[in-house]
Amino acid sequence: METQATITNKLTEALAPDHLEVINESHMHNVPAGSESHFKVILVSPKFAQVTRVKRHQMVYQVLSEELAGGVHALALHTYAPAEWAAAAGAPDSPRCLGGSKA
Repeated sequence: METQATITNKLTEALAPDHLEVINESHMHNVPAGSESHFKVILVSPKFAQVTRVKRHQMVYQVLSEELAGGVHALALHTYAPAEWAAAAGAPDSPRCLGGSKA
């Protein structure tokens, strides 16, 4: 199973999201074509209500511990409780990579 699908499945099972986007942003970095090493996750879950941003990230890191110990190099997390997501204008855009030969 590809990494993006694995991340999606694990987060769906563990955090029962109202909204989930797992975006492979590897193409924005200095990695070989077809890589699955850099991801942006937008996750809205009732489990995040009354939970700090740090704790939310820790929850995601725990769920994805195998992927983070393996091939996933970067994980941009945008975590929201449902009320926060309803009030938000969406998640911010990711910056372009400035490292490697793409600088």
